[in-house]
Amino acid sequence: MTQLTAVFLNCTLKPSPAVSNTETLANKVVEWLDHLEVASEMVRVVDYNVKPGATSDEGDGDEWPLILEKIKRADIIVIATPIWFGLRSSVAQQVIERLDGTYAERNERGQFPLYNKVAGVVVTGNEDGAHAAAESTLFNLSHFGCAIPPNADTYWVGDAGPGPSYIEAGQDHAYTKRTTKWMALNLVHLAKTLRANPFTEPIPPLDADHSPGASTMETNLLGS
Repeated sequence: MTQLTAVFLNCTLKPSPAVSNTETLANKVVEWLDHLEVASEMVRVVDYNVKPGATSDEGDGDEWPLILEKIKRADIIVIATPIWFGLRSSVAQQVIERLDGTYAERNERGQFPLYNKVAGVVVTGNEDGAHAAAESTLFNLSHFGCAIPPNADTYWVGDAGPGPSYIEAGQDHAYTKRTTKWMALNLVHLAKTLRANPFTEPIPPLDADHSPGASTMETNLLGS
C-alpha cells in the first residue's frame, strides 16, 4: 500500500522564519503521524503570494495553485490557525475562500476534488475562540467533500487577556496532549478506511431526479 500523506496549512499571520505557536502545536500532530508512518508537509500560507478570490487560480502571479496541488495529492488535510478576536485568522478564512473554487471541479465520478480526503484542525490562542474556529473550519471542509472523523481537532488557549502563548506556557497541557493523540489516530484510521472503501457514488447534476428511489446510492444501500 502506498504511504498515506498529510498536508498542514499553517495559517499564522507571521511569515517565515518567525516562530509560530500554531506551527509548534501542529508539529505535535506531525510527530504522531510520523509514528503512524504518515508523511507530512507543513505549508505556511503567508509565505506564498495567495491572492484574494474564490477560484482555484486568480492568475497574474497567484501562488494558490501550488498549495492546491499539495492539498489534492494529500490523504489528510489539516488547517492550523491562531485565534484573532475570537475567530480563525484572516489567512485561514482566505484558505476556505480559495478552496471554494474546487466546487467548479469534478473527478471521473462527478465528485469534488476533496472527496475521500480526511480533514482536521489545530487551533492556538491566548483567549476563547477555539471551538468557534474549529467548528466553522471543519464544517466548511466537509462541504468541500472532506470526511471528518470523531475528535478531529486539538487546541490550546491561555487565560483571558494578554499572557504567555503556547510555547511560553510550556506546551504541557494534559488535555491538549490527549486531543493531539486522538486527532492523529482518528485521522489515520479514517484515511485508511476511505482508501480501502472510498465514496464512489457520483454527485448528480442539479437538474437530476432527486426523488427517493432515483438514487443509485439508495439502491446500493438497500442491496447491501
